[in-house]
Amino acid sequence: MSEAELHVLRARLLGGQLNKARRGELWMRPPIGFVIDRTGRLSLDPDVQIQDTVRLLFETFRRTGSAQKVVRHFAQEKILWPRRLYTGGRAGQIVFAPLAHSRALGMLHNPRYAGAFVYGRTRQRKVIIAGQPRNRRLPRAEWKVFLPNAHPGYLTWDEYEANQATLLTNAAGYGTDRRRSPAREGVALLQGVVICGRCGLRMTVRYSVRHGHPGPDYLCQRRGIQTAEPSCQIIPGTGLDEAVSRVVLEAVTPAALEVAFEVFDELRRRKAEVDRLRRAQVERAREDAELAQRQFMLVRPEHRLVADTLEQQWNEKLVRLAALEEEYTRVTKTDGSELSGHDRERIQALVADLPRVWHDPRTPARERKRMLRLLIEDVTLLRDRTIQLHIRWKGGATTSLECPIPPGAPDLRRTPATIVEMVRALAVEHTDRQIADTLNGRWLRTGTGQLFTRLRVRHIRTAHGIPSLAEHLRQAGWLTATEIAAQLGVHHTTAKRFACEGVLRAIRADDGASMLFEPLTGPLPRAHPGKRFRDRRRYPQCASHKRKELQYEA
Repeated sequence: MSEAELHVLRARLLGGQLNKARRGELWMRPPIGFVIDRTGRLSLDPDVQIQDTVRLLFETFRRTGSAQKVVRHFAQEKILWPRRLYTGGRAGQIVFAPLAHSRALGMLHNPRYAGAFVYGRTRQRKVIIAGQPRNRRLPRAEWKVFLPNAHPGYLTWDEYEANQATLLTNAAGYGTDRRRSPAREGVALLQGVVICGRCGLRMTVRYSVRHGHPGPDYLCQRRGIQTAEPSCQIIPGTGLDEAVSRVVLEAVTPAALEVAFEVFDELRRRKAEVDRLRRAQVERAREDAELAQRQFMLVRPEHRLVADTLEQQWNEKLVRLAALEEEYTRVTKTDGSELSGHDRERIQALVADLPRVWHDPRTPARERKRMLRLLIEDVTLLRDRTIQLHIRWKGGATTSLECPIPPGAPDLRRTPATIVEMVRALAVEHTDRQIADTLNGRWLRTGTGQLFTRLRVRHIRTAHGIPSLAEHLRQAGWLTATEIAAQLGVHHTTAKRFACEGVLRAIRADDGASMLFEPLTGPLPRAHPGKRFRDRRRYPQCASHKRKELQYEA
């Protein structure tokens, strides 16, 4: 019965706590930037420096889109983060320390900064093995209490949801439902925004070195990894990135001037905000030093130990004030003066000439991707006979275009089709060596940029099925030396001698010693001892075979 009573009492307490939370009256420790006023309601902290620091955190995250970059910005600008002490002898005081990444994430995930009262965002369960409690963050649909606009906030609920979406996108290593990845340093312009046109999943990037430079390839391999199947699509990305860049530059150029003025205002406002926070730090340090001075002045002379301690605290406050003033002076000089009219014109011309900024090698790849994501939601790729691109813009409009499939490695080394056709035409009347001399005389080169030789021409003919000169002549009925000698009733050496002296018509059919003879018409030539060959010559003499040195095959 006692255990049952304890269970009932705990259930009643939890029920009362839940009822109070549903009315928005449950007390919770206010986060930094809020205080509980005299009426018991949550309101903004009256300290202006704390308010400005909190607002700077959300503004920096909206601008950079990364909690890590927010921490880096605070560290670079020497801006300290306020923290309220709740225990110890200094309970209730505000101390300033460097901003930590975990604290920045906690603020970005806290819906109270959006003016909402939330209860039941996490659920606790115990691990069976270790028996330790574990908290699991629940989705918004499972929150027990959600009261929007319950108190003043630092941002709207729409801005809070946009921050949550950005944080979910940045969580590159967590969750299977992540749709996008943050912009990184690689040269792939469409990294993180490419969708497969076949299965609808996100495509990843793989880099390969081509001619000493990294080139991206977009591949869909998620299902292949899960089911041990081949990749859905593998698409070379070099030509695609250039095509998307042209479309984006054509779309952005008309609005470049308006963007330039917005950038001017943003830079000026951001600089003023940071400068105001720096001055607030110096003023707070000065107030602390003056307070320590007054405490030292009010102590009685006979309390020497107390006076020594107060004097030491006063000196520490003065040293800290001097360091902050020196740092503020140094940073102010580093920031420089306000933009002049001439500077505004130069920046305006730079923004108006967006293609030059885009193609400037000093522009980091990550910045190009961030600019691209301001305009494009995603890009769908489908590889067929051509590569089809469907660009979906932020407003919902779409743009479709086609790109040819880049040639593969064999195509890049293959001899051009025009040269192949020239070889086909020349092979009717020329040998391989003569064709090579003709092509080299026209300053033509192979697919790999080399000179033509007899063997290279023969390889081209074999690969494309082009008949040689000997094959053309044999198809026309021309005879070999043995065949023509059999018709004449002489030795084949005598037949070759007839060809060399012009008695018979013959052609060197290749670059060797083989010779083909034209079919005989009319009376057959006979051997006439004592009669000179020049008196019997009827055709041009067929040159005797002389082995030439290979000029281009070395």
